[in-house]
Amino acid sequence: MENAKVMIVDDEERLRSLVRDFLTREGIKTLEAEDGEEALKLFFENKDVAVIILDVMMPKLSGWQVLEEIRRYSQVPVIMLTALSEEQDELKGFRLGVDEYVTKPFSPRVLVARVQSILRKKEESGSNILELGGITLNKTSREVYADGKKVELSLKEFELLTYFMENPGTALSREKILNHVWNYNYYGDARTIDTHVKTLRSKIGTRGECIKTIWGVGYKFEA
Repeated sequence: MENAKVMIVDDEERLRSLVRDFLTREGIKTLEAEDGEEALKLFFENKDVAVIILDVMMPKLSGWQVLEEIRRYSQVPVIMLTALSEEQDELKGFRLGVDEYVTKPFSPRVLVARVQSILRKKEESGSNILELGGITLNKTSREVYADGKKVELSLKEFELLTYFMENPGTALSREKILNHVWNYNYYGDARTIDTHVKTLRSKIGTRGECIKTIWGVGYKFEA
């Protein structure tokens, strides 16, 4: 948890400073953005952001718009920080993928405790979660999300995608893929792999473009 990085997004400098100070005391690094556009820029420049504390009412882009854009690429935990307290606003937040909902005014200590709780859960399951190119794969629950939408995969499709995502940027021969995913020696028939790759690409939609064909060799996953 000591290397965790939290992004605080709010147009009130005093509030950002208050939250930053409480997080810093706990050894948590922070990034700050004062509007929606700056938040997206920082997020895509810092791939190691572990949690986002996000205000709703902001200049340029609202918290809802920021959240929708982030959810196209990532399942990073988001704590929505807002003055809105209507039930419909909370429901909207959860529909868009909010993990926690904190209404102003709030206790900084409670907010930090919520952040720490999320970070602990990420630490416990972090080694079992792969997140690349808009695809999130959980090896424990065997769940896959592409652009925030759940994708239903067969066992072999799941194992094939796992192997690709565990070896990004590496050209994997059909022989290696067969030995790792199907666990038997390669006898020259590539149709099994090619059929599964074709189906996998179709199921993960536009993210299927991440699986590149290396002619005469096999495949490569490029985020």
